[in-house]
Amino acid sequence: MDKIKCIKNDEEAILRFKNLYRQYGYKQYKMSKFEEYDLYAENKNFLTNSNIITFTDLNGKLMALKPDVTLSIAKNVKDTDGIQKLYYSENVYRARKGGNEFREIMQTGLECMGKIDLYSVGEVLMLAAKSLEEISDSYIIDISHTGFVAELFKDIPEEKRETLLSYVNAKNSVGIRKICRKFGLGVSLTEKAVKLASIYGPFESVIDELKSISVNNRTDEAIDELEGIYKMLKVFGCEKNINIDFSIINNMSYYNGIVFKGYVAGIPSHILSGGRYDRLLQKLGKNAGAIGFALYLDMLDMLNFEDDEYDADVLLLYDESIKPGDIASAALDITSEGESVAASAEMPANGKYRRVVRITERGLENIETVD
Repeated sequence: MDKIKCIKNDEEAILRFKNLYRQYGYKQYKMSKFEEYDLYAENKNFLTNSNIITFTDLNGKLMALKPDVTLSIAKNVKDTDGIQKLYYSENVYRARKGGNEFREIMQTGLECMGKIDLYSVGEVLMLAAKSLEEISDSYIIDISHTGFVAELFKDIPEEKRETLLSYVNAKNSVGIRKICRKFGLGVSLTEKAVKLASIYGPFESVIDELKSISVNNRTDEAIDELEGIYKMLKVFGCEKNINIDFSIINNMSYYNGIVFKGYVAGIPSHILSGGRYDRLLQKLGKNAGAIGFALYLDMLDMLNFEDDEYDADVLLLYDESIKPGDIASAALDITSEGESVAASAEMPANGKYRRVVRITERGLENIETVD
């Protein structure tokens, strides 16, 4: 049965993700809370929100509280001949979509930089899937390919292309046809755009539609890459939660190749986003490829966790006649059986426990058991 996992807080979530990422050779990356404002001013199109908290430091330099982690890592990481696998858990400062106030948001994620090959891409997508699986059994990752989209519409002037892609992103077939007529685009290209917007589902169910709108060797190569990733995800056992969705269109001046978003049942928008961003590294003077994702932990508070959460499995009550050593011994006995315990001299007003016991001179006595 699909259900939400009992992640009680950000700290528990971060620990689970940390253990997952370390299994595949990722090392933790630590950074400052601040960056020079110029980094964000020069790359505002890479950010999901252009509102940034700024301040002037004691040297007169304009600084910013980090609204994004990827930009900081991409700027500060050193070039290498091999591959660098980094994960992070950092606070960023931004307004939630639709909100009017800045918030300190815990963000976790990973970046893989260097000589990126098909395995690297597949591994990052697998770790994105496993991350969502830590939150809920009911999750979906939708994948697109920026290279395929760019090649399909490469002959359209940039401004017109951006307008057309906004309709593809909205899956608005009526709008696509209308804007194509306005721009004088041909029937063939119009129908390809309409079909691209409508493609959705597991790779095996959409591959024939993809091939029908492929225009050259480059779009064929993009399909081959999607197929290779899908085969990898089958090996890892998470292909059933992966869909192809070409309405996901990230900024093509930064992204190339695979882009994706992750969703969990109970949260109205994506909780995870990522993709391949070689062009960002090139813009920052790095001779490397890169792919990664970010997971927005502040959105976990939208989930309705199951009612079987408890402050501890066992509430251990005692009075002043009981020696501290005896209380400690009783608590140790309980935890050695795999249960959590909260020892207290009084019954807490709003606590939730599976069972309540009292320690007396005769030993432990059950007071209450919660089914």
